[in-house]
Amino acid sequence: MAGYTIRSIFDLAVEALSAEYQSDEAISAVRILLEHHLQAERYAELLRPQAPVARPDADALLLSLRRLCAHEPLQYVLGCAHFMGMELEVDARALIPRPETEELVLWAQQSAHGLPCSSLLDVGTGSGCIAVALARLLPGMEVHALDVSPSALALAERNARRCDVAVQLHHHDILAAEPFAAGPFGMLVSNPPYVLERERALMRPNVLLHEPAVALFVPDADPLLFYRAIAHRARSGLLVGGGAMLFEINEAQGQAVCDLLRGCGFVRVELRRDLFGKERMVRCFAPPAWA
Repeated sequence: MAGYTIRSIFDLAVEALSAEYQSDEAISAVRILLEHHLQAERYAELLRPQAPVARPDADALLLSLRRLCAHEPLQYVLGCAHFMGMELEVDARALIPRPETEELVLWAQQSAHGLPCSSLLDVGTGSGCIAVALARLLPGMEVHALDVSPSALALAERNARRCDVAVQLHHHDILAAEPFAAGPFGMLVSNPPYVLERERALMRPNVLLHEPAVALFVPDADPLLFYRAIAHRARSGLLVGGGAMLFEINEAQGQAVCDLLRGCGFVRVELRRDLFGKERMVRCFAPPAWA
């Protein structure tokens, strides 16, 4: 059997992916695979179409292609995702960091000035993307992160080491009856589960089949489950008076989250849209002294 060239393996891979993906998505994914496995430049299939591909490299690329055809996310196949200028390790232990979460991180960075104490907690850290990014952006901040999943915490620890930042990690279920032992903190940040169970039908197979459901879904009957739990913990001493709290939210629940926070006594509640115009973030502050 003749060996592969860059063009022939490109064409084979695009044809295979086109059965499951839009044409432009398939082409983009295959170009990324060529860069990853062959260290090829972008558009190598046009610039060097007849360049030979070594058999081990071809085998590795075709294995990745099979994983993509089974709807495994490209970031899991590559083992990494880019977030806030960092290359983070990712796999099925945690959600893939999303671009809109970068906007939440930047808002948290802006909100850190003038806080009553220089410590923050990332609730439901997953891959650690929020905590690690904020540890880099706020070098004077003591950064903590918690998650219910020990395997996700192990991934977050690897990413903290990978990015050479200090993040104190805690295994804890924010929904559990027992209080979280650390704190209080000057800031709480969270991208908690917020996808309704009924929204499963709208989601793509690469998310449903491979990303952890525990980090995605909440019951239809209680869409604010995690926001309520975190707000009550904040009110009970997890957040200092005058401290800031920021959430990523379901775009359909913005006003409901704001109403919940106001009802819990938080002030300066602000709903913000992301770059796509969707209501994706909420910020609020604890009053200087709780009533």
